Amino acid sequence: MKDPAFTVAGGQALAALRNRATLDSARAAGLLGDAKDARVAGRVSSELIAAAKKRAGLSSDTDVIEIALARLALEDDFGAKLVRNKGSVPRELDIEF
Repeated sequence: MKDPAFTVAGGQALAALRNRATLDSARAAGLLGDAKDARVAGRVSSELIAAAKKRAGLSSDTDVIEIALARLALEDDFGAKLVRNKGSVPRELDIEF
């Protein structure tokens, strides 16, 4: 039996949950208000827009931009911090594995 998350409907449901969580986090961080008072314009590949819409389960360019910007603004720097700390734990430290 297929995992429901890997069906088309399951994938759309997961995308919707992910989008809602992203926007809720952005709202909680004070990044989203009631007013949409800024305009963004630019030229990008139509294939990129189509792929982003499909992946996010969205049909509006505005929604894709809002989700993308929110994800970028909320992105943590865990990977960079991990790499910066490489070698900072002494090899002789017994971590009891």
